Amino acid sequence: MSAEAQSLVSTSSGESRELGRALGRLLEGGDFIALYGDLGSGKTVLAQGISAGLGYDGYVSSPSFVIVNEYAGRIPIMHVDLYRIHDPAEIEDLGHRELFFGGGVAIVEWAGRAGELLPNERLDIRIAIDALDTRTITFDARGDRYTQVMVTLLESWRGRPEDAASHD
Repeated sequence: MSAEAQSLVSTSSGESRELGRALGRLLEGGDFIALYGDLGSGKTVLAQGISAGLGYDGYVSSPSFVIVNEYAGRIPIMHVDLYRIHDPAEIEDLGHRELFFGGGVAIVEWAGRAGELLPNERLDIRIAIDALDTRTITFDARGDRYTQVMVTLLESWRGRPEDAASHD
């Protein structure tokens, strides 16, 4: 297995959401997903799909103002948005150990703002805006567990029938 970063292109928010759903189905308690991308790139859309794949059937919104939303899926989901955080010390005050290293899945938007507080082993996902509806999504696995998740996800995603992707 290679731990090299791998990319794919999403041509709609529906396709990005379905990619997230496929990823969510592969996740286990204790997993950490770090999301990176500019404002409007689709981090929350991906988080919605991941949460759905983890069995949560409610609405997932960006927790920008409350910083953390917790959802009940087949395992607990901690959806964290660090957009309003300016110093990693602020995250320590939030009880980051419970958020980042608990028994559920942590999905962290604007993860770069956590600095050295991020776990060493995680799946980094970078979303770049290519055009109005087109995104390049790059997966960078950090650790054997995440390499396996990334490889499994991308192999199954690239092998799906093209008409299986939902578009909106």
